[in-house]
Amino acid sequence: MPHLLPNIFLFVVTYAAGLLAMRVRLIDDKKMHLLLAFSGSFLLSITFLHLIPETIEDQGHKAGLYILIGFFLQLFIQRFTHGVEHGHSHSHGHNHHIPLVSIMAGLGVHALMEGFPLGFNYRMPQTDVSLYFAVAIHKLPEVVIVATMIRATYGRGIKSWGLLLIFALLTPLASVLASYLGSKYFAVSNILGILIPIVAGAFIHIATTIFYESGTKQHTLTNQKIIAIVLGVALSATTLLLH
Repeated sequence: MPHLLPNIFLFVVTYAAGLLAMRVRLIDDKKMHLLLAFSGSFLLSITFLHLIPETIEDQGHKAGLYILIGFFLQLFIQRFTHGVEHGHSHSHGHNHHIPLVSIMAGLGVHALMEGFPLGFNYRMPQTDVSLYFAVAIHKLPEVVIVATMIRATYGRGIKSWGLLLIFALLTPLASVLASYLGSKYFAVSNILGILIPIVAGAFIHIATTIFYESGTKQHTLTNQKIIAIVLGVALSATTLLLH
């Protein structure tokens, strides 16, 4: 089974964090903004340090077009997710107008997009492990918000656990599917090569939106937010040392 242990790790981290968030409030708004700033800077840095160099080498000058497509594709997906993937939280009781079904459908597409690059064979050995960590860190604030919305709508019963289970499985399953089909069919491998820069563009949109929208209402860079961003960049830079 390709990438078995990393995918199990990603699933366990996502599902466990979601289950905990259904029972207790794991993090307050201020700490959530700092976690978002850290995860956004880490995701953005991994995109520039690993994904973009890989895709330029693979796709050449077409990479820029695909990255641009991915950026605006994520903007379209945001119409359904209402920004949950970059930290927007909403109350979703039965009296609210934003349907959870729409948000979960959009997040499902987003989760699949996150998984496809994880199943690709990269030239740099550091890229695989770096991407897994980037996606896992990105999913922590995301799944906390998702679990909170599910609990507000359906309570803490089996239906809520099932929805969370499906959400946690989507990215690892997309990774396994991409790895298996990509190694078996040359056409699928080519399609994955195009999807990588598209996902890179989506990551750029998510990360930059986090920078602009997380934090204070005046959108100022607090000292704590600057520290969180610097830590994210510094940690991502260490992945260049992996072999």
